[in-house]
Amino acid sequence: MSDLSQIVKAYDVRGTVPDQWDERVAEALGAAFTQVLNGSGEPGEAVLIAHDMRATGPGLAAAFAAGVRAEGRTVIELGLSSTDMLYYASGSLNLPGAMFTASHNPAQYNGIKMCRSGARPIGQDSGLAEIRDRAQARLDKGESAPAGEPAAPAERRDLLPDYAAYLRKLVDLSGIRPLKVVVDAGNGMGGYTVPTVLGDAALPALPLEIVPLYFELDGTFPNHEANPLDPANLVDLQRAVVEHGAEIGLAFDGDADRCFVVDERGEPVSPSAITALVAARELAKHPGATVIHNLITSSAVPEIIREHGGEPVVARVGHSFIKAEMARTNAIFGGEHSAHYYFRDFWFADTGMLAAMHTLAALGEQSQPLSVLASEYERYVASGEINSTVSDQAAKVAEVRAAYPDAEADELDGLTLRFPDGAWFNLRASNTEPLLRLNVEAPTTERMIALRDEVLDRVRR
Repeated sequence: MSDLSQIVKAYDVRGTVPDQWDERVAEALGAAFTQVLNGSGEPGEAVLIAHDMRATGPGLAAAFAAGVRAEGRTVIELGLSSTDMLYYASGSLNLPGAMFTASHNPAQYNGIKMCRSGARPIGQDSGLAEIRDRAQARLDKGESAPAGEPAAPAERRDLLPDYAAYLRKLVDLSGIRPLKVVVDAGNGMGGYTVPTVLGDAALPALPLEIVPLYFELDGTFPNHEANPLDPANLVDLQRAVVEHGAEIGLAFDGDADRCFVVDERGEPVSPSAITALVAARELAKHPGATVIHNLITSSAVPEIIREHGGEPVVARVGHSFIKAEMARTNAIFGGEHSAHYYFRDFWFADTGMLAAMHTLAALGEQSQPLSVLASEYERYVASGEINSTVSDQAAKVAEVRAAYPDAEADELDGLTLRFPDGAWFNLRASNTEPLLRLNVEAPTTERMIALRDEVLDRVRR
């Protein structure tokens, strides 16, 4: 019997196929999703369904669709899609949707990111727990979609050209200086979307020379995992940027909703710096607006937001939390340390492609190299996210807290401890994996390393 508590996470579904979930579970989740939509008066009669390049995606999506139909709604199949393409479809068509993807996880994983109409998020506190419980009850009873007559063919739509045209309206790249751009798609959905968004012959030509890495869609990830948060997965991009003399490198994760950036030297530009850069651009258009950042972004982010006349608001890590806070405050933009970037003009949803376009625009509208431009937004030294496998996460966090009784503590999301010299660290349990995640920042490299090693020693001993 499937235990859905093992795969239904804080803001999505994620697990290995077929041992943790399969098409039978997908069908139950589709039915439960639709029951929740029907019970909350969700507009429209259709549900959008899309999947990434993983081999299990089409079968899981089809089973989910059977569950949707069993509860009285029709299905619009989008086929291959990035996650932000699904959000575009949900926003532009004002329909709920489900994206089958496991993002950056290894090949044996798959998952579902669900949203209400207008790309509104679904998390544990906004419907996901109810979907889990309804699906679990359905599985426990052995229920399945009735066989009956064969279902009518689903409506199929290709929204990639419309998605590309919409992003082009939000960020004008036509007048920037020529740029050579290396893009590492990691065999994920960036290889599907980038050629159309940045190079579609049907759209006005852009002054961009794209050097592609791993654009072939392959859910086995034969070159490296599609997880740019791991420095090992940036090595090929860093090398290619230098070899080709490119001005910038972009790396997308598996479902292309996140984008990482490297400069002309092949050095990573932190997502916090990109958050601050994009925030400054958006605040120039919308003075005084609110900008959301999670509590793990650099201290430089709220500083720069205020310097540009904006109002910074901190939120928990995770897309459903960020989106809910953006909707509550009508924020113009939001950024996370994990390279998720959210835009009010994109239905408060996250899109790595739009963040990449803002970065290209900022670089191409002036003459300095990216390393110089990015340095304006880098003020502190960060460790990056460091994962540790821990058997009792809560006990270990409590142990670390007790070791620093005089530090200023914040428990908005995990444990954040701040010190008088400006150094801080956050220790939090992963929402999707059995890990503790550590992020450390300090005014100097020496202080960051000392604090990082000290906390890691306590976590791993």
